[in-house]
Amino acid sequence: MAVPVWVWLATVLGIAVLIGVDVWHARSPHPVGFREAVTWSAIYLSGALVFGLGVLLFAGREPGAEFFTGFLVEKSLSVDNLFIFALILGRFAVPPEHQQRALLIGVIGALVLRGAFIAVGAAVISRFAVAFVVFGAFLLYTGIRLLRPSQDEPDVLDSRAVRLLRRVMPVTREYAGSRLTVRRDGRRAATPLLLVAATILSVDLVFALDSIPAIFGITESAYLVFTANAFALLGLRALYFLLIGLLDRLVHLHYGLAVILLFIGVKLILHYVHTLVPAVPEIPTWLSLVVIVAVLGVVTATSLRATRR
Repeated sequence: MAVPVWVWLATVLGIAVLIGVDVWHARSPHPVGFREAVTWSAIYLSGALVFGLGVLLFAGREPGAEFFTGFLVEKSLSVDNLFIFALILGRFAVPPEHQQRALLIGVIGALVLRGAFIAVGAAVISRFAVAFVVFGAFLLYTGIRLLRPSQDEPDVLDSRAVRLLRRVMPVTREYAGSRLTVRRDGRRAATPLLLVAATILSVDLVFALDSIPAIFGITESAYLVFTANAFALLGLRALYFLLIGLLDRLVHLHYGLAVILLFIGVKLILHYVHTLVPAVPEIPTWLSLVVIVAVLGVVTATSLRATRR
């Protein structure tokens, strides 16, 4: 799908405005309640819906279906991030009024870096068709690993991001309100809130290694890949506070994500084989959407049923 430069610029400007509104809203530290989380989740979900309908109207049914499918994949994979986010905020004992600021900084940084990843991925796919096989094999490997999740929780207090930041500058023991850095003994020092934001960013970059190849299995359009990622990430902060009470109940989610990644991995490989042998069928976008919705519905229902007590 060819996208004019002015459309790219308008889209990036619109996303920047949404980020600006989010930053303005989070300017005053406060705990995020359920009502606020529902409101902002509805706003971002409505934004994604309106954008997708715009793609459907102006670009056609196939690009519209690709956006909605890609958005659903990214959103479902982002829920898996929330488990780690909850672990990070808990281990660093982040005060409730500062949690949304830490999440917002991490999400904005992740969006910028994912944009770079998407540009590289699109360039590789356009020049080397065999990249579909590489991406597909990686997703198959990741899906198999998800079927056997590790029981050990990651040591977020001693992650690579934390160690690197400690080498660059000193870190204070106490929080300084919502400030990321303070001056101590004539030197600029990081507060624990900066450590939290850096850890969240590093975690999201690891998850991007799965999500970027996965969405390229839905569409080859860098524009749709970027916008689906943007809308999924922008609503992640509100989604965290909305689902925080339900995270422990989604006990089967990793099985569903494993099935989705395995399915998309097979789809990528079949797509490449189809370019060599046209008789080999491809998996259409509508079928991908049906499979993903069905899998997420099943694992959500079984998770809630298994933890209903």
